[in-house]
Amino acid sequence: MIYFLSFFIVIGLPVFLHELGHFLAARSVGIKVEKFYVGFNFFGLGFKKKYKDTEYGIGLFPMGGYVKVAGILDESFDGSSKREDYEFRSKNTLQKIWFLSAGVLMNFVLSSVIFSFFIFNDGYPEIIDEPIINEISNELNIENETQLSPAASIGLTKDDKIVKINNMNISSWNELSDIIHNNPNKEISIVWDRGGNILSSNITPISIKQFIDGEIKNIGILGISPYYTVNQVSFFEAINKGVEQTFTLLKQILYSLKALFSGGVSFNDFFGPLYLVKMAGETTETGGIKSLLLLTAMISVNLGLINILPIPGLDGGHVFIALIEGMIGRELPLKVKYGIQSVGFILIISLFVLVLYNDINHLM
Repeated sequence: MIYFLSFFIVIGLPVFLHELGHFLAARSVGIKVEKFYVGFNFFGLGFKKKYKDTEYGIGLFPMGGYVKVAGILDESFDGSSKREDYEFRSKNTLQKIWFLSAGVLMNFVLSSVIFSFFIFNDGYPEIIDEPIINEISNELNIENETQLSPAASIGLTKDDKIVKINNMNISSWNELSDIIHNNPNKEISIVWDRGGNILSSNITPISIKQFIDGEIKNIGILGISPYYTVNQVSFFEAINKGVEQTFTLLKQILYSLKALFSGGVSFNDFFGPLYLVKMAGETTETGGIKSLLLLTAMISVNLGLINILPIPGLDGGHVFIALIEGMIGRELPLKVKYGIQSVGFILIISLFVLVLYNDINHLM
């Protein structure tokens, strides 16, 4: 039960706020909202309640939601009818883009609020720049295989101070990290101080893939981590750092997508709803509500970014069409719009099937 409750928080909160963003933006520019749904009500499965001119509902298919407004392309759209002031198509380009992008903005706001809250409450951690080991990971999970960490294999322990690597004196953690990262799968000599006793050994950093400066690179790791100091920050500093964290995560996701198309990462590394249920449940069990909310922030950024990509059928696809129509000064032919929507629908369904296939493989 905790797995499904966690899943509904991780997915439900970002989806609800995303659709709420569209709803509020529509109201702000006078667009009539006909439906507001969290979850998809395929085959009429779900719960609904009509209030004034809007039907509010919860669909039984939780992977998404939608806000249906008057005058936007869908199965009931009649392009030959007279334009009404309350319709989407009667609004100017900026008003259309505001409505279409408001859901994405709400996703970024949600993640920034969550990050800011924990930074303000817990403080902001910074590395103590001394080459002293705080924690050792006995095992590392590399490409779904568990193996003994290099640090554990030579007996490094907490509070060991690294003094030399390859006969070079080490004076800071950043210096230590740079040398290790630059030597994946290469044997290096290491000297450390343990309570006044000088010990030495040879060690080979394990190679992993990581995003660095916009590229996926192979770096070396040993399975060690530094000491941190936690600095308390003001309310406004916390907001600033929360927003920074959101945009840092956004850049990492963009690099992932870039790497996917360039072959730097495999599509097998992406997951869907089934694996997310498992991830949400395990996160709650091991890390509690804090870890679950941080995962929610990460999912919210992913949801926002995916939606703003210029894929037909998603918010970004609608924004692209609105921009084209704004530049040419008229609406695109209805057949063209339907064709674009159909391509987008096929693409989205295909991606969903592929990530579902990945989930089944990961869970078996």
